[in-house]
Amino acid sequence: MSLASPLRRAALILCAACVTSGAWAQGGASSYNVGATATGIPFTFLDVKSNSIQGMMVDTVTAVGKAGGFTVNVQQTVFSALIPSLTSNKIDIISAAMLKTAARQQVVDFSDPVYSYGEGLLVKADDAKPYTSLDELKGEIVGAQVGTVFLDMLNKKGIFKEVRSYDSVADLARDLALGRIKAALADQPIMAYQIRQNTFQGVRLVDSYKPVNVGDVCLVVRKGDTETLARLNKAIAAIKADGTLAKIVQKWGI
Repeated sequence: MSLASPLRRAALILCAACVTSGAWAQGGASSYNVGATATGIPFTFLDVKSNSIQGMMVDTVTAVGKAGGFTVNVQQTVFSALIPSLTSNKIDIISAAMLKTAARQQVVDFSDPVYSYGEGLLVKADDAKPYTSLDELKGEIVGAQVGTVFLDMLNKKGIFKEVRSYDSVADLARDLALGRIKAALADQPIMAYQIRQNTFQGVRLVDSYKPVNVGDVCLVVRKGDTETLARLNKAIAAIKADGTLAKIVQKWGI
């Protein structure tokens, strides 16, 4: 046996290892745990038929993974627990209807934008007033979902009789329809989709109201995780360039 034979075997073993861990050759993990909510239709929601999280942001992070050479394991996470789950290493990426804000940037890092939107004003279906500003609701009881920038908006406004917080937009819509609150702020595209699907009845989205807190929806990573962030941004640029992202947005009607 020549000396070349052991060297050849070693080279073949090394080559096989490179093939089976191709994602590492690209610089990064081969799989990431992704946090998404079960109540953010059409961005993220629990599909009862498949018992899996589906939606625009699930399709987006899956497409990003394909373009970036990694797989994603999407896990159901309550919205208010998304950032704590990320910072405690329970998940690696957030893919949900989470707007980029200065306050959140103190704690986590955001990718390049994948979608942009603002808040929607909700009132009871029989309230026909053409609201244009939150100032018109001074002294009223209003609400928003826990962990959203919209709850912060209402609290900072300081003109309401009471600001109530809700774990989900479904709970919020129910209380609004029952007249327990006068109005609410929520993600405009989520509420528009839900109302079109007749999921939330007895409430309406105020067409005359123009959002003042328009923000970007991005993928989110741990603060300082520059390697994953760069990998995501490169993949996001790729799915924007080839039209994949536009097709995903069109699919979900947002």
